[in-house]
Amino acid sequence: MNTRKIILSIIGVLLIIGAFYGANLIIDSKKTFTPKAQKVVKTVFAETVQNSDVAIIVPANGNLVAKNRVELYAEVQGVFKRGNKLFKTGETFRSGETIISIDASEYAASVQSAKSNLYNQLTAIMPDLRLDYPDLFPKWQSYLTGFDLNKSTPELPEMVSEKEKFFISGRGILTTYYNVKNLEQRLSKYRISAPFNGVLTETLVTEGTLVRSGQKLGEFINTDVYELEVAVSKNFSDLLKIGENVELSSLGENKKYVGKVARINGSVDQASQTIKAFIEVKNSDLREGMYLEANLDARNETDAIEVDRGLLLEGDKIFVVRDTILDLIDVKPVYFTEKKVVLKDVPNGTVIVSKPILGAYTGMAVRIYEDESTNTDK
Repeated sequence: MNTRKIILSIIGVLLIIGAFYGANLIIDSKKTFTPKAQKVVKTVFAETVQNSDVAIIVPANGNLVAKNRVELYAEVQGVFKRGNKLFKTGETFRSGETIISIDASEYAASVQSAKSNLYNQLTAIMPDLRLDYPDLFPKWQSYLTGFDLNKSTPELPEMVSEKEKFFISGRGILTTYYNVKNLEQRLSKYRISAPFNGVLTETLVTEGTLVRSGQKLGEFINTDVYELEVAVSKNFSDLLKIGENVELSSLGENKKYVGKVARINGSVDQASQTIKAFIEVKNSDLREGMYLEANLDARNETDAIEVDRGLLLEGDKIFVVRDTILDLIDVKPVYFTEKKVVLKDVPNGTVIVSKPILGAYTGMAVRIYEDESTNTDK
């Protein structure tokens, strides 16, 4: 038994020694591999700078307003009479055509009475003129002969001498004459005629309505010419010129119109620091109130380039590529739009990054997209 235990003990010790030795062999035979760091080279889009003249376009917008418009007001009181055309929105009238007629029969009678009184006074002085001033008689006789009570009172003959003026004025003819002309002038206000070809855009009364003095009756516009009022930054107020053509476009449509700068306001809005310009445009498709967008040609910036605003970094810098390495250069921005920026002081031949790079930094290794395409083709 003792021999057997000794043999088993020896075998166990040998197994332990063998296992330990085998483990050491396995540990010694294991090799450690360190991964090799790979240099990451990003592909970028780039372009070579070639400075040129960049047209600075100032965007603006607004609503069309008729250049010629009239607000119709009553200067007299009376009943609105029905005319040849309805006084309704959209009704068109030609220049000189009656838009509104107010019943003036009572007032017209008083005008005729005053004219008759003037005629009687002229008739009464004729015998005295023949006797005292025979040289003046033919002139006044001719005037009296042409006097028509159914027509507008003609202008009095020219009085060249002091004695003629004293004689006519002393008989009260001048006072009566100017009173008649005043009444005739007021009588003309009972009829409102179209000052130009146009259309009614607003009507506030109907036929048979009692119209009161000072009451607004409607609005009348000319549909041939419209104006677009736009607000432009004061920095470009001295660059806009009257008569310059402006491209206009309607919102949501592909229609283009051509207008021209008609007027420029001389004062700057203190709140917005903008100046108002008025663009005149003619087109049969246009309507008052339409919303249009305008592109104003403010000026040409020489020796400049235009790039995306996202490429301009803080401190007025942009990324350039120098021998496959990114670098920064200083630039001078001169004009910003919603998506673009105009830059100066970028030397010709400089390779600039044309699209933003995520995580870009100075010294970063890059590969230009065009070069990569060429190598792939080869």
